[in-house]
Amino acid sequence: MSKLIVKADRGHGRVAHVTPETAGWTYVGFDLHRLKPGESVSARTEGREVCLVFVTGKGKVTAAGKDLGLLGERMSPFEGKPWSVYVPERSDWSVTADTDLELAVCSAPGLGGDLPARVIAPESLGQEVRGKGSNVRHVTNILPENEPADSLLVVEVITPAGNTSSYPPHKHDQDNLPAESYLEETYYHRLNPPQGFGFQRVYTDDRSLDEAMAIEDGDVVLVPKGYHPCATCHGYDLYYLNVMAGPKRTWKFHNAAEHEWLMKA
Repeated sequence: MSKLIVKADRGHGRVAHVTPETAGWTYVGFDLHRLKPGESVSARTEGREVCLVFVTGKGKVTAAGKDLGLLGERMSPFEGKPWSVYVPERSDWSVTADTDLELAVCSAPGLGGDLPARVIAPESLGQEVRGKGSNVRHVTNILPENEPADSLLVVEVITPAGNTSSYPPHKHDQDNLPAESYLEETYYHRLNPPQGFGFQRVYTDDRSLDEAMAIEDGDVVLVPKGYHPCATCHGYDLYYLNVMAGPKRTWKFHNAAEHEWLMKA
């Protein structure tokens, strides 16, 4: 199995765990919790900021000393927009499940921005359609660069069955603004129906990194550098939740030169 895949546990509790130390990088952290009704998870952000994304289900939330109430709505990541919560550094947070709950904990370094905790409601989220034909995908911006945060960029994407995504291949592994930004990235994948599969390739121009992976429901893929396109098979829609962070909070990418023609096709 590729070293870039983290297989989520099929049980309950914390089922996926990525830290800068386990990933061998500097910025991005990602945890996934599956909770039954009445179960809770809590933590302190310390020197990191956090975005809690309700992938599925409902739960009661407190963050930075605030009771944020019962949040969550959809019971499938393929149905509607998510509820999310931004939690600044040096803050406590807790979530108690009201239904079966799948909670993503996205994290990156805080930079002393002294931002307040806040609820990110579905109606506040921008959506867009990218691509044409068999490259169409539907993008929901949860924590884009025009919304307050220190380091985090968070977005979710639904790719219809048989389509490519994060395509044409692009990368963001050079701190070379304004042309390109350095951003580490995780992909949390879900498939509908869940027995499906897709593929993701992570590779560099010199092929010093070149991993082609089958992705299944619940897999987390690490993108430390390089291009990272993915595709889903006929009959199976693909959802993924992206977490990105780097030294500067902006998404500037570079398309693979040999595939640039696809942007005009």
